[in-house]
Amino acid sequence: MGRIFDIFITAFLIALVCSARLAAQDNCPLRLVQTIPMPNVKGRIDHMDVDVKGKRLFVAGLENGSLEVVDLGAGKWSKSIPGFKKTQGIAYVPSLNKVFVASGDDGMLRVFRGDTLELLDSLKLEMGPNRVAFEPNSEILYVGYGGKDAGKDYGQVGIIDAKADKRLGDIKVEAHPAELLLDKSGKTLYVFISAASKVQLVDTKKREVLSTWSTSSQRNGDGAFDEKTHRLFIGTRTPPQMIVMDSSSGKEVAALPTVEGMDGVYFNAKQKRIYISGGRDNDVGYIFIYQQKDADHYEAIGKIPTRSGAGTSFWSPELNRFYVGAPASDKQEAAILVFEPQR
Repeated sequence: MGRIFDIFITAFLIALVCSARLAAQDNCPLRLVQTIPMPNVKGRIDHMDVDVKGKRLFVAGLENGSLEVVDLGAGKWSKSIPGFKKTQGIAYVPSLNKVFVASGDDGMLRVFRGDTLELLDSLKLEMGPNRVAFEPNSEILYVGYGGKDAGKDYGQVGIIDAKADKRLGDIKVEAHPAELLLDKSGKTLYVFISAASKVQLVDTKKREVLSTWSTSSQRNGDGAFDEKTHRLFIGTRTPPQMIVMDSSSGKEVAALPTVEGMDGVYFNAKQKRIYISGGRDNDVGYIFIYQQKDADHYEAIGKIPTRSGAGTSFWSPELNRFYVGAPASDKQEAAILVFEPQR
Protein backbone atom coordinates (compact mmCIF):
# COMPACT_ATOMS: atom_id res chain seq x y z
CA MET A 1 0.00 0.00 0.00
CA GLY A 2 2.84 2.41 0.86
CA ARG A 3 4.45 2.07 -2.57
CA ILE A 4 1.14 2.57 -4.40
CA PHE A 5 0.34 5.62 -2.26
CA ASP A 6 3.75 7.14 -3.04
CA ILE A 7 3.23 6.58 -6.77
CA PHE A 8 -0.20 8.26 -6.60
CA ILE A 9 1.11 11.28 -4.70
CA THR A 10 4.06 11.77 -7.06
CA ALA A 11 1.82 11.58 -10.14
CA PHE A 12 -0.54 14.12 -8.55
CA LEU A 13 2.34 16.50 -7.90
CA ILE A 14 3.53 16.19 -11.51
CA ALA A 15 0.11 17.32 -12.71
CA LEU A 16 0.14 20.27 -10.30
CA VAL A 17 3.57 21.39 -11.49
CA CYS A 18 2.52 21.51 -15.14
CA SER A 19 -0.85 23.09 -14.35
CA ALA A 20 0.88 25.80 -12.36
CA ARG A 21 3.25 26.49 -15.25
CA LEU A 22 0.39 26.80 -17.68
CA ALA A 23 -1.45 29.16 -15.37
CA ALA A 24 1.66 31.32 -15.18
CA GLN A 25 1.98 31.17 -19.00
CA ASP A 26 5.34 29.48 -18.65
CA ASN A 27 6.28 26.70 -21.03
CA CYS A 28 5.57 23.09 -20.20
CA PRO A 29 8.26 20.68 -21.43
CA LEU A 30 6.15 19.86 -24.52
CA ARG A 31 3.71 22.07 -26.43
CA LEU A 32 1.04 20.81 -28.84
CA VAL A 33 1.74 22.61 -32.13
CA GLN A 34 -0.36 20.65 -34.62
CA THR A 35 -3.13 18.08 -34.95
CA ILE A 36 -3.15 16.12 -38.21
CA PRO A 37 -6.40 14.20 -38.85
CA MET A 38 -6.27 10.69 -40.33
CA PRO A 39 -9.74 10.17 -41.85
CA ASN A 40 -11.28 6.70 -41.97
CA VAL A 41 -8.61 5.15 -39.72
CA LYS A 42 -10.41 3.00 -37.17
CA GLY A 43 -9.21 1.34 -33.99
CA ARG A 44 -5.89 1.18 -32.23
CA ILE A 45 -2.80 2.89 -33.67
CA ASP A 46 0.56 1.23 -33.18
CA HIS A 47 4.21 1.95 -34.03
CA MET A 48 5.59 4.69 -36.29
CA ASP A 49 8.73 5.73 -38.15
CA VAL A 50 9.71 8.86 -40.06
CA ASP A 51 11.20 9.84 -43.39
CA VAL A 52 13.13 12.92 -42.25
CA LYS A 53 14.16 14.18 -45.69
CA GLY A 54 10.77 13.57 -47.27
CA LYS A 55 8.89 14.69 -44.15
CA ARG A 56 6.61 11.67 -44.09
CA LEU A 57 5.39 9.84 -41.00
CA PHE A 58 4.59 6.14 -41.40
CA VAL A 59 1.87 4.97 -38.99
CA ALA A 60 0.67 1.45 -38.23
CA GLY A 61 -3.12 1.25 -38.28
CA LEU A 62 -3.15 -1.92 -36.18
CA GLU A 63 -6.89 -2.61 -36.11
CA ASN A 64 -7.44 -0.84 -39.43
CA GLY A 65 -5.14 -3.35 -41.17
CA SER A 66 -3.25 -0.57 -42.90
CA LEU A 67 -0.06 1.44 -43.25
CA GLU A 68 -0.93 5.12 -43.02
CA VAL A 69 1.26 7.85 -44.51
CA VAL A 70 1.16 11.41 -43.17
CA ASP A 71 2.65 14.34 -45.08
CA LEU A 72 4.35 16.32 -42.31
CA GLY A 73 5.30 19.17 -44.62
CA ALA A 74 1.72 19.77 -45.73
CA GLY A 75 0.33 18.80 -42.33
CA LYS A 76 -2.17 16.29 -43.70
CA TRP A 77 -2.82 12.60 -44.20
CA SER A 78 -1.76 11.48 -47.69
CA LYS A 79 -2.13 7.72 -48.23
CA SER A 80 -3.43 4.44 -46.83
CA ILE A 81 -2.05 1.04 -47.83
CA PRO A 82 -4.42 -1.82 -46.85
CA GLY A 83 -3.93 -5.57 -46.69
CA PHE A 84 -2.31 -6.14 -43.28
CA LYS A 85 -3.48 -8.17 -40.31
CA LYS A 86 -2.49 -6.37 -37.08
CA THR A 87 -0.03 -3.84 -38.51
CA GLN A 88 2.77 -3.21 -35.98
CA GLY A 89 6.50 -2.59 -36.42
CA ILE A 90 7.76 -0.15 -39.08
CA ALA A 91 11.30 0.65 -40.22
CA TYR A 92 12.04 3.23 -42.91
CA VAL A 93 15.56 2.74 -44.30
CA PRO A 94 16.54 5.65 -46.57
CA SER A 95 19.90 4.13 -47.55
CA LEU A 96 18.05 1.19 -49.13
CA ASN A 97 14.97 3.18 -50.20
CA LYS A 98 12.76 0.69 -48.37
CA VAL A 99 9.99 0.59 -45.80
CA PHE A 100 9.65 -2.62 -43.77
CA VAL A 101 6.28 -3.34 -42.15
CA ALA A 102 5.60 -6.23 -39.76
CA SER A 103 2.10 -7.56 -39.14
CA GLY A 104 1.38 -9.89 -36.25
CA ASP A 105 -1.69 -11.87 -37.24
CA ASP A 106 -0.45 -13.07 -40.62
CA GLY A 107 3.22 -13.55 -39.69
CA MET A 108 4.39 -11.32 -42.52
CA LEU A 109 7.16 -8.80 -43.09
CA ARG A 110 6.36 -6.72 -46.15
CA VAL A 111 8.90 -4.59 -47.98
CA PHE A 112 7.89 -1.45 -49.86
CA ARG A 113 9.89 0.85 -52.10
CA GLY A 114 10.55 3.97 -50.03
CA ASP A 115 9.67 6.65 -52.59
CA THR A 116 6.68 5.13 -54.42
CA LEU A 117 5.52 2.71 -51.69
CA GLU A 118 5.26 -0.05 -54.28
CA LEU A 119 5.29 -3.54 -52.75
CA LEU A 120 8.69 -5.12 -53.44
CA ASP A 121 8.68 -8.29 -51.37
CA SER A 122 6.83 -10.32 -48.72
CA LEU A 123 8.60 -12.53 -46.21
CA LYS A 124 6.68 -15.18 -44.30
CA LEU A 125 7.97 -15.42 -40.73
CA GLU A 126 6.64 -17.04 -37.57
CA MET A 127 3.40 -15.64 -36.16
CA GLY A 128 3.48 -12.46 -34.08
CA PRO A 129 5.93 -10.07 -35.82
CA ASN A 130 5.90 -6.86 -33.79
CA ARG A 131 8.95 -4.72 -33.04
CA VAL A 132 11.65 -4.14 -35.65
CA ALA A 133 15.13 -2.60 -35.35
CA PHE A 134 17.50 -1.79 -38.22
CA GLU A 135 21.27 -2.01 -37.84
CA PRO A 136 22.92 0.20 -40.53
CA ASN A 137 26.48 -1.17 -40.33
CA SER A 138 25.50 -4.72 -41.26
CA GLU A 139 22.23 -3.77 -43.00
CA ILE A 140 20.43 -6.27 -40.81
CA LEU A 141 16.81 -5.86 -39.72
CA TYR A 142 15.85 -7.56 -36.46
CA VAL A 143 12.21 -8.60 -36.02
CA GLY A 144 10.61 -9.88 -32.83
CA TYR A 145 8.02 -12.68 -33.05
CA GLY A 146 7.15 -16.14 -31.79
CA GLY A 147 6.12 -17.03 -28.25
CA LYS A 148 2.45 -17.69 -27.52
CA ASP A 149 1.47 -15.98 -30.78
CA ALA A 150 3.19 -18.83 -32.60
CA GLY A 151 2.17 -21.55 -30.14
CA LYS A 152 5.70 -21.78 -28.71
CA ASP A 153 7.12 -21.59 -25.19
CA TYR A 154 9.93 -19.31 -26.39
CA GLY A 155 10.28 -16.21 -28.53
CA GLN A 156 12.46 -15.40 -31.51
CA VAL A 157 14.30 -12.46 -33.01
CA GLY A 158 14.47 -12.89 -36.75
CA ILE A 159 17.64 -11.83 -38.58
CA ILE A 160 16.79 -10.30 -41.95
CA ASP A 161 19.23 -9.29 -44.69
CA ALA A 162 17.57 -5.95 -45.43
CA LYS A 163 19.36 -5.49 -48.74
CA ALA A 164 18.42 -8.90 -50.15
CA ASP A 165 15.09 -9.27 -48.26
CA LYS A 166 16.21 -12.66 -46.99
CA ARG A 167 15.79 -14.32 -43.60
CA LEU A 168 19.21 -15.43 -42.33
CA GLY A 169 18.21 -17.08 -39.07
CA ASP A 170 16.82 -16.53 -35.58
CA ILE A 171 17.94 -15.75 -32.06
CA LYS A 172 16.05 -17.69 -29.39
CA VAL A 173 14.79 -15.62 -26.43
CA GLU A 174 12.61 -16.43 -23.42
CA ALA A 175 9.23 -15.30 -24.81
CA HIS A 176 7.68 -12.97 -27.38
CA PRO A 177 9.82 -9.79 -27.68
CA ALA A 178 8.02 -6.56 -26.77
CA GLU A 179 10.91 -4.18 -27.52
CA LEU A 180 14.23 -4.27 -29.41
CA LEU A 181 17.02 -1.75 -28.71
CA LEU A 182 20.41 -1.76 -30.43
CA ASP A 183 23.65 -0.11 -29.39
CA LYS A 184 25.46 2.03 -32.01
CA SER A 185 27.99 -0.66 -32.83
CA GLY A 186 25.24 -3.14 -33.63
CA LYS A 187 26.92 -5.76 -31.48
CA THR A 188 24.47 -5.67 -28.57
CA LEU A 189 20.71 -6.04 -28.76
CA TYR A 190 18.46 -5.51 -25.74
CA VAL A 191 15.27 -7.58 -25.92
CA PHE A 192 12.38 -6.77 -23.57
CA ILE A 193 10.33 -9.80 -22.57
CA SER A 194 7.08 -8.38 -21.23
CA ALA A 195 5.46 -11.74 -20.42
CA ALA A 196 8.35 -12.63 -18.09
CA SER A 197 9.18 -9.06 -16.93
CA LYS A 198 12.77 -9.44 -18.09
CA VAL A 199 15.43 -7.82 -20.24
CA GLN A 200 17.74 -10.08 -22.23
CA LEU A 201 21.12 -8.91 -23.55
CA VAL A 202 21.94 -10.50 -26.90
CA ASP A 203 25.31 -10.75 -28.65
CA THR A 204 24.33 -10.25 -32.31
CA LYS A 205 27.57 -11.79 -33.61
CA LYS A 206 27.20 -14.99 -31.58
CA ARG A 207 23.40 -14.83 -32.00
CA GLU A 208 22.83 -15.81 -28.40
CA VAL A 209 21.64 -14.41 -25.07
CA LEU A 210 24.49 -13.40 -22.76
CA SER A 211 22.56 -12.03 -19.77
CA THR A 212 19.00 -12.00 -18.43
CA TRP A 213 17.81 -9.38 -15.94
CA SER A 214 14.49 -9.16 -14.13
CA THR A 215 12.62 -5.89 -13.68
CA SER A 216 11.17 -4.95 -10.28
CA SER A 217 7.83 -4.03 -11.87
CA GLN A 218 5.92 -6.28 -14.24
CA ARG A 219 5.13 -6.14 -17.97
CA ASN A 220 7.99 -4.09 -19.36
CA GLY A 221 6.75 -3.15 -22.80
CA ASP A 222 8.69 -0.22 -24.25
CA GLY A 223 12.04 1.41 -23.70
CA ALA A 224 14.80 3.76 -24.78
CA PHE A 225 18.59 3.69 -24.52
CA ASP A 226 21.08 6.39 -23.53
CA GLU A 227 24.33 4.79 -24.57
CA LYS A 228 26.42 7.71 -23.29
CA THR A 229 25.44 7.06 -19.66
CA HIS A 230 24.84 3.30 -20.14
CA ARG A 231 21.20 3.60 -19.09
CA LEU A 232 18.07 1.79 -20.26
CA PHE A 233 14.75 3.55 -19.67
CA ILE A 234 12.08 0.90 -19.21
CA GLY A 235 8.35 1.47 -19.17
CA THR A 236 6.36 -1.04 -17.11
CA ARG A 237 2.61 -1.49 -16.73
CA THR A 238 2.13 -3.24 -13.34
CA PRO A 239 2.51 -0.88 -11.61
CA PRO A 240 3.07 1.86 -14.22
CA GLN A 241 6.67 2.94 -13.73
CA MET A 242 9.74 4.23 -15.51
CA ILE A 243 12.67 2.09 -14.42
CA VAL A 244 16.24 3.20 -15.08
CA MET A 245 18.62 0.27 -15.50
CA ASP A 246 22.39 0.08 -15.94
CA SER A 247 22.80 -1.41 -19.42
CA SER A 248 26.06 -3.12 -18.45
CA SER A 249 25.02 -4.83 -15.22
CA GLY A 250 21.22 -4.89 -15.16
CA LYS A 251 21.17 -3.00 -11.87
CA GLU A 252 18.16 -0.72 -11.35
CA VAL A 253 19.24 2.76 -10.27
CA ALA A 254 15.91 4.66 -10.26
CA ALA A 255 12.14 4.13 -10.49
CA LEU A 256 9.45 6.77 -10.94
CA PRO A 257 5.69 6.51 -11.50
CA THR A 258 4.46 6.84 -15.06
CA VAL A 259 1.30 6.86 -17.17
CA GLU A 260 -1.36 4.14 -17.11
CA GLY A 261 -1.45 2.16 -20.35
CA MET A 262 2.19 3.00 -21.14
CA ASP A 263 2.91 2.44 -24.84
CA GLY A 264 5.90 4.55 -25.89
CA VAL A 265 9.29 5.46 -24.34
CA TYR A 266 11.79 7.83 -25.98
CA PHE A 267 14.94 9.71 -24.97
CA ASN A 268 15.63 13.29 -26.08
CA ALA A 269 19.43 13.26 -25.86
CA LYS A 270 19.81 17.00 -26.52
CA GLN A 271 17.68 18.09 -23.56
CA LYS A 272 18.31 14.88 -21.58
CA ARG A 273 14.60 14.20 -21.20
CA ILE A 274 12.57 11.01 -21.31
CA TYR A 275 9.10 11.03 -22.84
CA ILE A 276 6.61 8.28 -21.96
CA SER A 277 3.20 8.22 -23.63
CA GLY A 278 0.21 6.13 -22.66
CA GLY A 279 -3.52 5.95 -22.41
CA ARG A 280 -4.55 2.75 -24.13
CA ASP A 281 -7.95 1.68 -22.71
CA ASN A 282 -8.11 4.90 -20.66
CA ASP A 283 -10.48 7.87 -20.92
CA VAL A 284 -7.56 10.30 -21.11
CA GLY A 285 -4.03 9.76 -22.39
CA TYR A 286 -0.92 11.51 -21.09
CA ILE A 287 2.73 12.15 -21.81
CA PHE A 288 4.96 12.00 -18.74
CA ILE A 289 8.26 13.90 -19.01
CA TYR A 290 11.36 13.28 -16.91
CA GLN A 291 14.60 15.25 -16.64
CA GLN A 292 17.88 13.36 -16.43
CA LYS A 293 20.05 15.17 -13.87
CA ASP A 294 22.83 12.60 -14.08
CA ALA A 295 23.04 8.88 -14.79
CA ASP A 296 21.40 7.92 -11.48
CA HIS A 297 19.05 10.83 -10.76
CA TYR A 298 15.81 11.78 -12.50
CA GLU A 299 12.99 14.22 -11.90
CA ALA A 300 9.41 14.18 -13.18
CA ILE A 301 8.84 17.63 -14.75
CA GLY A 302 5.56 17.37 -16.64
CA LYS A 303 2.33 15.53 -17.35
CA ILE A 304 0.68 16.58 -20.62
CA PRO A 305 -2.86 15.39 -21.50
CA THR A 306 -3.39 13.94 -24.98
CA ARG A 307 -6.56 12.04 -25.97
CA SER A 308 -8.51 8.95 -25.03
CA GLY A 309 -6.65 5.78 -26.01
CA ALA A 310 -3.62 7.70 -27.31
CA GLY A 311 -0.86 5.30 -26.33
CA THR A 312 1.86 4.97 -28.96
CA SER A 313 4.31 7.69 -29.93
CA PHE A 314 7.49 8.50 -31.83
CA TRP A 315 10.33 10.96 -31.19
CA SER A 316 12.27 12.46 -34.11
CA PRO A 317 15.42 14.29 -32.94
CA GLU A 318 16.09 15.48 -36.50
CA LEU A 319 12.70 17.17 -36.77
CA ASN A 320 12.58 18.05 -33.05
CA ARG A 321 9.04 16.73 -32.78
CA PHE A 322 7.22 14.18 -30.63
CA TYR A 323 4.32 12.45 -32.38
CA VAL A 324 1.44 10.75 -30.55
CA GLY A 325 -1.10 8.49 -32.26
CA ALA A 326 -4.67 9.28 -31.19
CA PRO A 327 -7.30 6.70 -32.27
CA ALA A 328 -10.76 7.65 -33.49
CA SER A 329 -13.62 8.03 -31.03
CA ASP A 330 -17.33 8.79 -31.23
CA LYS A 331 -16.51 12.49 -31.16
CA GLN A 332 -13.20 12.76 -33.06
CA GLU A 333 -11.49 11.11 -36.01
CA ALA A 334 -8.06 9.56 -35.66
CA ALA A 335 -5.15 11.98 -35.62
CA ILE A 336 -1.47 12.50 -35.07
CA LEU A 337 -0.78 14.95 -32.25
CA VAL A 338 2.44 16.86 -32.87
CA PHE A 339 4.38 18.23 -29.89
CA GLU A 340 7.41 20.52 -29.82
CA PRO A 341 9.91 20.43 -26.92
CA GLN A 342 10.23 23.62 -24.90
CA ARG A 343 13.26 24.85 -22.98
